[in-house]
Amino acid sequence: MYSQEPVLFGQAHMATLESMTIRARKSADRGHADHGWLDSHHTFSFANYVDPEHMGFRSIRVINDDRVVGGAGFPTHPHRSMEILSYVVDGALEHSDSMGTGSVIRPGEVQRMSAGSGVTHSEYNHDAEQTVRFLQIWILPEEQGGEPGYEQKDFADERVGKLRLVASRDGREGSVTVRQDVAMYASVLGAGESVTHTLEAGRHAWLQVVRGELRLADQALAEGDGAAVDASTESRKLTVEAAGACEFILFDLA
Repeated sequence: MYSQEPVLFGQAHMATLESMTIRARKSADRGHADHGWLDSHHTFSFANYVDPEHMGFRSIRVINDDRVVGGAGFPTHPHRSMEILSYVVDGALEHSDSMGTGSVIRPGEVQRMSAGSGVTHSEYNHDAEQTVRFLQIWILPEEQGGEPGYEQKDFADERVGKLRLVASRDGREGSVTVRQDVAMYASVLGAGESVTHTLEAGRHAWLQVVRGELRLADQALAEGDGAAVDASTESRKLTVEAAGACEFILFDLA
């Protein structure tokens, strides 16, 4: 089993929401790597970017905001004991793996690959005219090993104006299934629209802004920003209000 102790953050960009602490992780503070074919921003430590205060949050280990130029991609490489979620924002990402899966992931679709005891895969952008942007999310599984697995579903229209559950431990409401006590929601809001999520006692949350600007309590967050919400002994309401058109992901975590 992996530890799920919360990661320590600095004191900057802090707010409170009914006794819960909200700690913002601003876009400009993230790690950055530009490989020419790949431009990547790392919310948490990844590859050559190491920040001991930002090694992950609860079971979230990686949130990379990746942009892959046309005609390039990630060549075949291995993974094990990791739940990997891909959330495409722009373009079309072609996937191939050692389980025999071949697919194309488009905006609004969520791909889940359970690396389990071991899997190899590649991801490519074959459109020479358009850059692919996607969020690469790694979740630590409850147990190491196990049978590798793959799942992909389209939630494009179902996110508009509401919180749509897109990944969960039990696959409820048609979400993809992950091997961890986490619920991942996606939402696309117009200016002035808002959604509310109940965070039960003892649960934590992470919000990642994909596009646009929004407010969480008195925190103003913009594209690339993230925010950690610590657990409380009582359930609390998390309300997200769009300052303009925006898109975001919300994780509800043990």
